[in-house]
Amino acid sequence: MRICVIGAGPSGLAQLRAFQSAKMKGEEIPEIVCYEKQADWGGLWRYDWRTGVDEYGNPCHGSMYRYLWSNGPKEGLEFADYSFDEHFGKPIASYPPRAVLFDYIEGRVKAAGVRDWIQFSTVVRDVSFDDSTGLFTVVARNCETDTETRETFDHVIVATGHFSVPNVPYYPGFESFNGRVLHAHDFRDAREFEGKDILILGTSYSAEDIGSQCWKYGAKSITVAHRTAPMGFDWPENWQEVPALVKVEGKTAFFKDGTSKEVDAIILCTGYKHHFPFLPDDLRLKTANRLAASDLYKGVVWVKNPKLFYLGMQDQWFTFNMFDAQAWWVRDCIMGKIALPDAAAMEADWKQRQADEDAVADDYGAIVYQGDYVKELIAETDYPSFNVDGANEAFFQWKKHKKKGIMTFRNHGYVSPLTGTMAPPHHTPWKDALDDSLESYLTAPEPVPGE
Repeated sequence: MRICVIGAGPSGLAQLRAFQSAKMKGEEIPEIVCYEKQADWGGLWRYDWRTGVDEYGNPCHGSMYRYLWSNGPKEGLEFADYSFDEHFGKPIASYPPRAVLFDYIEGRVKAAGVRDWIQFSTVVRDVSFDDSTGLFTVVARNCETDTETRETFDHVIVATGHFSVPNVPYYPGFESFNGRVLHAHDFRDAREFEGKDILILGTSYSAEDIGSQCWKYGAKSITVAHRTAPMGFDWPENWQEVPALVKVEGKTAFFKDGTSKEVDAIILCTGYKHHFPFLPDDLRLKTANRLAASDLYKGVVWVKNPKLFYLGMQDQWFTFNMFDAQAWWVRDCIMGKIALPDAAAMEADWKQRQADEDAVADDYGAIVYQGDYVKELIAETDYPSFNVDGANEAFFQWKKHKKKGIMTFRNHGYVSPLTGTMAPPHHTPWKDALDDSLESYLTAPEPVPGE
């Protein structure tokens, strides 16, 4: 049996780790081939300073920016088989910057020894399925050697993520705006906007965080335009929320309430698309960004062809540990430990999940809903059980701390659902921690004499 995994970000790496875990227990596992279009693993957590296209003319995958810190507590995403305490040799604060989280992700897969399963700088061009043979044909191009391969597989697992292809709206005047217009996907360095008046479109987490980054690194003002409702946090004095953008003339943005604002840059925090250009219509997932994705039994099995799987396609409260739960479940399904029901039952499953999601009253209910989904998958595999309710509690406290202080919530700590350890406070308040490097985060600055 041969398995193709597309993508070596957190979801794809979770799948490799799942198979490696079975191998370590003496089980015979299939041959695994993982294609990764970037030059290294990590997916979105692999920072790339470039935007647009890479050196091979492929769209740059990464949406990561220099000064990103986790906008949710690490206690909600901790691997059940590899704690932060184990990796770093000590407890660390609850909101690590990107370099620290990448180091954590990489540490587990380095220990697992799965790198040889990955073909880097390799773009999947086409996937097709032959009903007569029951096999997939995967066409991939190695960009370094500029050669193309065509190989057959029994199963394909799509783990390419859905936060890399931007949704880009148009507003009148964009083409003649006398400033810069960019999507969050191409945002790289908040220092670029020091002393600038910034307009952000959207109320997503990226709008909240990119605006906060620009504020932290010296933007003159931040204006956030919303189509439905404002985020409603207690923003700093130079931050305002306004109704939807109507048009732009020169450098003036006009809003639905009749007000206007002179701005230097417009950042589109308008979301991303599920985009799989290598898949034909009969294999391609088409879903809204929601907790219960369409056409996926158990959130992972493509109901129209159960030999195809998708990982990490849901909107997310839980991340790394949910990807693990999915990956272990997919592994056991492929290896015959979990039997699939008939087509009608699989169809009913995802529709019921969506109905249950629609009945959720608020964000707290949504957290519990996804936590219960993680519990469900874990109960059917040998993935290490962990205190999901404890992770839920960390999310609950995070929500409350954000409401209390949007620029101070990262100064709080939470209890690890794995180790029971309370995270220590970071040595520097978030707004003053301008160096986001691994070294700076893990090492307290030397005290200033006399203080």
